[in-house]
Amino acid sequence: MVGIGHGGMVNQDIQFTKMPLLVQEVKIQSFISLQHEPIRHVISDYKAANFTINLYIVNEPWVFSLATCSRINSVTTDNIQLLRQINYPYYSMKNSDKPEWWHVAYPYLMAVFKVEQLFCPFMVMAFCMSVVLLFMWIETSNEYNGFDWILVLLVHSFAEFIWNLGCLHFIAILGVLLIREGYEPYLYWCHKILVMLVILICTFFLSVLCIYWNDRWLTLGLSLKVFAPHVHLTMITVMVLLSWPVAFYLIHLEQEAAQVVIGLPFFLILLFLFVVPWGFYSPCVENENKLGPKPGLFGHRGAPMLAPENTMMSFEKAVENEAFGLETDVFLSIDEVPFLMHDHNLRRTTDIREVRPNESYSPSSFFYWNFLSTLNAGKWFVDSWKRPFYNMKPLSKADKEKAKNQRIPKLSDYLEIARKTNKYVIFDLNGPPPKHPLRNTYVRRVVDVILASKIEQRMVYWLPGFDRGYVRWKAPNFQHVGRLDPIYELKRENISIINVDYKRLFHNGLSDYKAANIIINLYIVNEPWVFSLAWCSRINSVTTDNIVLLRQINYPYYSMTPKYYVFLWVLLDCISAVFIFAIFYFHWWRENLREQVFERTSSYTDTGSRRSKRRKSEKIEDYTVTMPPPSQVGESPEPPAAPPEV
Repeated sequence: MVGIGHGGMVNQDIQFTKMPLLVQEVKIQSFISLQHEPIRHVISDYKAANFTINLYIVNEPWVFSLATCSRINSVTTDNIQLLRQINYPYYSMKNSDKPEWWHVAYPYLMAVFKVEQLFCPFMVMAFCMSVVLLFMWIETSNEYNGFDWILVLLVHSFAEFIWNLGCLHFIAILGVLLIREGYEPYLYWCHKILVMLVILICTFFLSVLCIYWNDRWLTLGLSLKVFAPHVHLTMITVMVLLSWPVAFYLIHLEQEAAQVVIGLPFFLILLFLFVVPWGFYSPCVENENKLGPKPGLFGHRGAPMLAPENTMMSFEKAVENEAFGLETDVFLSIDEVPFLMHDHNLRRTTDIREVRPNESYSPSSFFYWNFLSTLNAGKWFVDSWKRPFYNMKPLSKADKEKAKNQRIPKLSDYLEIARKTNKYVIFDLNGPPPKHPLRNTYVRRVVDVILASKIEQRMVYWLPGFDRGYVRWKAPNFQHVGRLDPIYELKRENISIINVDYKRLFHNGLSDYKAANIIINLYIVNEPWVFSLAWCSRINSVTTDNIVLLRQINYPYYSMTPKYYVFLWVLLDCISAVFIFAIFYFHWWRENLREQVFERTSSYTDTGSRRSKRRKSEKIEDYTVTMPPPSQVGESPEPPAAPPEV
């Protein structure tokens, strides 16, 4: 191999193997200089065409050794003093140098290589499953109170770990391409164990979600109503990026069947993306003059991201943030006092485990109000090792002190703040357990408390369905609220308001309820994209935990006018079609040019090599014929002939 000095250094010949050193005798058309990128397809083509190859810039011994083993003719280097001392390529091993165990283990290593090829689909599966679980993590940010809070914490923490590991598995997709190129992507056993562990754990969590929270999957289809236009435009961009490797492989594949297998799905998906806007409807693609008013905000248990839920501090914070109404949950004590509590026991939101640990699992309705009023209902919110909401902002020092001193409020306290601030009220009324003195008359007791508070009857959204006849007679101006019942049943009971889960409504005929002039309140809406969907769908009000964020939204997110979307759609389709055509044409042109150059250089070098061999054979024959016999010792050579006279 020849070492060529870089930057004016003197050329020196460094002998390693019996490789051609006659670079100066080769025609200039067959001498090329390349970067040291040992791409086997490129080097093999040039070597097959009998090119003399010089690589630049080669400074490290391992690169120089790779060039030597690849039978490169010469290199350009800055480190000529080091490379000239290398007499044998580093990291090289002859077949005779391989130990005996190598020859025994070689068949097994080939079998392992096949296993590595089979393991790539597991890596891709782990990545895909981690993406699905990441979506569930995003969904639980709006569904916190719909899941059991322990499961939410597990999903939140584990999904982050899965996604971090899943990002590594995305790199494993490249292993498929490595195998396609003939490389062996060996993995450590620990990595294989982690991949299988990810698959098993993801399978467990997704199975639990399918069995116990199957309705959460409805959010996937619901999110497309908002994000479909943006996903469509993004997917077209992704297809443009994918067209480069697809075009490269289609041009280089020689089998027509393989070209059809790769190319046909690509172009079918591309055609589908070009025309799909004709087939879907998004409420967020709407003219501004047809956009409905902003939905009102019911504070879910007050403002639970700012204060302990179902406390007076929480309702005060909701009023400060301009809530349309206040939502809560009502139980009745054993001595017939209605109080505010969401859970059936007192463990989560009070300090009963410190006061009476043996009674912490007892139903809250079996305690007397004198005892309930002494429990602390705020320390859990401030001192707990976990935050009630993962995205809540830290409290100020004054709010922390106030929260620590909160108590369980009575229903009358809740009605008093609503009356003073002119806010609507809506609540879930939980029936007492068996053997409770108000087991069958709890509705009448609550109605008496409401009427005694002097709140306007029209401000009460009456949600309980039990004993409605008595309620209509006792309080005729209450606004009765139904569930997601058939429209004919709502009209029969003279109900014009419904309070429903947002996922169920959008999949069960929203337009029918709107056509019947029914007022709709959705729960629980915490994320801007769900609130924007409700706004674009002309929903009247929503119940939310995140009242601070939603009150700041003055225009629905991800909304656009139909003309603007059509303009983006047509423009992006045209640009992407031009780009994809240009990419395919470029690969086709480059491959044709490469084949033409290869054919010309191959024919030239073949002709030149034949002529060179013929000239060398003629020179050898001439040399053999004209060579005089060796002179004897003592004999004088004949004098040269005199030149002819002019």
